[in-house]
Amino acid sequence: MKNLLLVLLLGLASPAFAQSPEGKLAQLGLTLPAVAPAIGSYVDVVRVGNLLFLSGKGPRLSGGAYVTGRLGADLTTAQGYEAARRTALLQLAVLKQELGELSRVRRIVKVNGYVNSADTFTEQPQVINGYSDLLLQVFGERGRHARTALGTNALPLGMALEVEMVVEVE
Repeated sequence: MKNLLLVLLLGLASPAFAQSPEGKLAQLGLTLPAVAPAIGSYVDVVRVGNLLFLSGKGPRLSGGAYVTGRLGADLTTAQGYEAARRTALLQLAVLKQELGELSRVRRIVKVNGYVNSADTFTEQPQVINGYSDLLLQVFGERGRHARTALGTNALPLGMALEVEMVVEVE
């Protein structure tokens, strides 16, 4: 009987001991960068009810410059994937700044990715997978989202990509 009670208590308590998104980032060896000021006349995030709408961010490097160039001409799909992953970290930093802790994220709802592409480049989904894969690693099923991955001929400051998202929060 004691064993059954112990198993039941551990089963009920296990969600409380689940690793936080910040813990998962640390486990991956990742740290959130500082949130840079917006580069235009907008804010990084707008809250409407329990939804956060995050403005587009690009792959900003630690020195403030961006990963620039066109996928399929100047950059490979693998380089684009890493740039998208970097962009996801920047967006997670915006969320952390807005919410105080990433565990307040209920669900990543929608991701829109725009890839600066050469005319013949068709691997936009594989590039934006860098963003999506990191969200899945950090949030698990709560990170699974609807998504658009589009090619474009130019982005602000020559950025390789830009990604925006919608997040449901507590």
